[in-house]
Amino acid sequence: MTTQTNCRGCGNSFSSAVYYGSHLAQTKNPLCKAVLHEQFAAYSDEDENSSMPEDDPTPQVIPFGGNIFGIASDYQNDDFDEDDTQGRNEDKDAAQRQNEDDEEEDMEHHIVCYSSLHPQSNVGAVVSTGQHVDGSYSSSLGSNSNPWAPFKSEIDWKFGRWGKLRGPGSTALSELLAINGVCKSFKRQEFVVAGESFELFARDIVECLKALWGNPEFLPYLVFEAERHYADGDQTIWLFHDMHTGRWWWDTQRRVERKTKKSGLTIVPIILSSDKTQLTVFRDKLAYPVYLTIGNLLKHVRRKPSRQGQILLAYLPTSKLKHITNKSARCCAVANLFHACMGFLLKPLETLGETGLLMRSGDGAVRNCHPILAAYCGDYPEQTLVTCTTHCPTCPVPQNELGNPKSVGAARKLKPILEVLDTITEGPTKYTHSCREAGIKPIQHPFWEHLPFVNIFRSITPDVLHQLYQGNIKHLVSWLKKACGEAKIDARCRRLPPNHNIRLFLKGISHLGRVTGTEHDQICRFILGLIIDIKIPNARRGTTARLVRAVCGMLDFLYLAKYPVHTMETLDRMEEALKMYHKNRQVFIDLGIRQNFNFPKDHFSNHYRELIKLFGTTNNFNTKYTEHLHIDLAKEAFRATNSKDEFPQMTAWLDCREKVMLHEKFILRRFEDSSNNVPPPRIPPLVQPREMKMATSPSVYGVSFKEIETKYGATDFKGALSRFVIHSQRPELTKRQVEDAAASLHLPFYKVSVFHRIKFISHDPYSINPLASIVVDSIHCEPTHFNHYNNRIPGRFDTAMVNIANGGRVGVKGYCVGQICCVFVLPSKVQKEWFPGQSPPLHLAYLEWFTPFASLRPGRDHGLYKISRRIIDGQQRASVIPINLIKQSAHLIPAFGPVAPAEWKSSIVLEVASSLYVNCFSDRFPYSTIY
Repeated sequence: MTTQTNCRGCGNSFSSAVYYGSHLAQTKNPLCKAVLHEQFAAYSDEDENSSMPEDDPTPQVIPFGGNIFGIASDYQNDDFDEDDTQGRNEDKDAAQRQNEDDEEEDMEHHIVCYSSLHPQSNVGAVVSTGQHVDGSYSSSLGSNSNPWAPFKSEIDWKFGRWGKLRGPGSTALSELLAINGVCKSFKRQEFVVAGESFELFARDIVECLKALWGNPEFLPYLVFEAERHYADGDQTIWLFHDMHTGRWWWDTQRRVERKTKKSGLTIVPIILSSDKTQLTVFRDKLAYPVYLTIGNLLKHVRRKPSRQGQILLAYLPTSKLKHITNKSARCCAVANLFHACMGFLLKPLETLGETGLLMRSGDGAVRNCHPILAAYCGDYPEQTLVTCTTHCPTCPVPQNELGNPKSVGAARKLKPILEVLDTITEGPTKYTHSCREAGIKPIQHPFWEHLPFVNIFRSITPDVLHQLYQGNIKHLVSWLKKACGEAKIDARCRRLPPNHNIRLFLKGISHLGRVTGTEHDQICRFILGLIIDIKIPNARRGTTARLVRAVCGMLDFLYLAKYPVHTMETLDRMEEALKMYHKNRQVFIDLGIRQNFNFPKDHFSNHYRELIKLFGTTNNFNTKYTEHLHIDLAKEAFRATNSKDEFPQMTAWLDCREKVMLHEKFILRRFEDSSNNVPPPRIPPLVQPREMKMATSPSVYGVSFKEIETKYGATDFKGALSRFVIHSQRPELTKRQVEDAAASLHLPFYKVSVFHRIKFISHDPYSINPLASIVVDSIHCEPTHFNHYNNRIPGRFDTAMVNIANGGRVGVKGYCVGQICCVFVLPSKVQKEWFPGQSPPLHLAYLEWFTPFASLRPGRDHGLYKISRRIIDGQQRASVIPINLIKQSAHLIPAFGPVAPAEWKSSIVLEVASSLYVNCFSDRFPYSTIY
């Protein structure tokens, strides 16, 4: 008889608890979500009161005790018949780093607000208080008792929501959309250039600012004043992450107070971004959206499209003005049209930046806000269009000096540029000549000309997507293919072992066309390992080493530039990495691949350090986020039209969509329990905390020892398990004693249940659902099998970093790499018999060891550790350990030698390669913890 499970939220019945749990995990019904939260809270309380090991979601890490080869200290100090001088020096250095890491863990972050140093300024003061935004909105709906108002019931609301987003219209929803104050509609503005009329569809920027500022959902994430964050009590280690921790906000607050001679001011940094996007595949239909957000909103919220932290401000005209036959005149007209449209959009800021604007936040508090353009995000063509420059959008470096790091200067001074713009009244000839001498294009009235407290040349932000991935990395990969040969690079790509964070290009990378930023990101994760020992045709001695150092320097710069939080030390490391790249990139000129490095994207890397100190880290402004916005706010909107006169239809569809989504969030806020809301962290971690998670049920039940030895490759499974049991029961025994006792141990079973995957999950505290699990890493240990198409799938046994001797958070001391062959659980009866009165580890892993890091030093040119399998007396060293000693997966790159062996394959390379490199570039987590 089937037991029905009823949902207390929606009342639906489910045939099993599994289906019921899936329903609660995927539902969007607020009442069902409340049931899920109740169960989650009850589960958490049960975990706190339970003493059973299988109920503990975060088991205590037990240091590796040892096996037949001895206790942990014996294992760590074993020199493996090698000179132990390097190992002892490495131990000393690692111990020092460990002490520093322990001190870092004990450090508390200190925050110094602008108002604490300038109390007379009264920054972010509340001018007055009013009704909560949700309260006023609820009053406008006309019903406080019905949570679904203006609809009669939940069904009516869902039908209306579907009607506007997916199907035909609904009268009740049309009444909702007619409510004032939800969101202002787009308005059409006409511009005429060279006799041709162009349409601009735009929103009022003031209303957009009020909508962002007054959104109750953003209230916990709003910042009202500049802050200085320190990582130590002496306030010497300055942290840079969100925009309010940079120097721009602090300096601008002081400038505004001095000029207005007022106190109680709140700076609202405006961040704009624009970029053309293609709406159709086969027809030349484009959209030119401009997006708006504010720096007061934490970066982790404003960069998520699902949080609606960025607003579509306008659709700019996309005409190429082909009716103007002269190319120079056409380009000038296009630029003038852009600045005319942007000037119309930002016109209110010319006065509001100085006089201020009263805006009400979600809690009803009213502040005197000064909206000031702070940053403009875009790719290189967009940057030069905005700044009216021809080479670098920031500094006045000439084109033939772009590749010289010593020629990098400070941002252009705005005052001389404004004086040049004033000469427009003296005639076009004089104006054009003056602009050419100043190094700018002769644009009529740039939109930033009259904006207060704005230096547009300091407002151009770093762009990791277009400047690094689609700029420097794109060039670097093409140079490497020319230097080493495409066939050699592709051959090595096809022989890389799999890993959770690595995409395998089994056909190579030379055939790729229109490579995306995501693909360049994946290539960066293994490109260094491919060229370490490659043979460059007709190259002088030392060429490969210089090539490796140049690539390593660029990769280090890229990974450090992407850090979500910086200190002066990490900025110094980023600068040193860039210098290393500059010092060794001459090798590409010596090989005849390049003549110079005078291109703007390479030059702009020299500005990253100062811009991070000015505006915060690069993930505040990456155009990767606006690329995602194109999908929701341009492409999806176009698909909802009949493709004829599309922009009026697109703007109307977006209005309806945004209002429905805002109303949906309002309903969710009505049902949620605010007491359970956890405030987000003020300082983001370098890497979000992660935890290990195993499947509830094994992948395969009852696998015999013989199958484990043959199919899973665990050739010494019974011996390793016996040694683990003996040492766990009697840790005081020596190597020989453990071995002797293990030889006589009787195993009262011959089958175990095995798991084929270990997952590491994390949570995003800034997402809509902060409890949702995100798989950030995984380890596979699955034998060869056949899929449902009867195709043979090769076995996969990943490698991992294992804590063998109290390893710390950072560094390799106390860690060793092992290949996970099998993850299993012992029968419950055996656990009680072998570990009476103890809490035995629930999951165990059989692994084969590689060289421990204690006897190694990183490579001089590339910084990677070179390891090999630990074979003693012809036997592969193997052990059984608790899985909670596994820290993360480890990607290994084979040492190919001058030529990659033809018999090597991706699925077997870990077994046949004699030496491998530990790849720290596979993800930010290994880069920040291993390197």
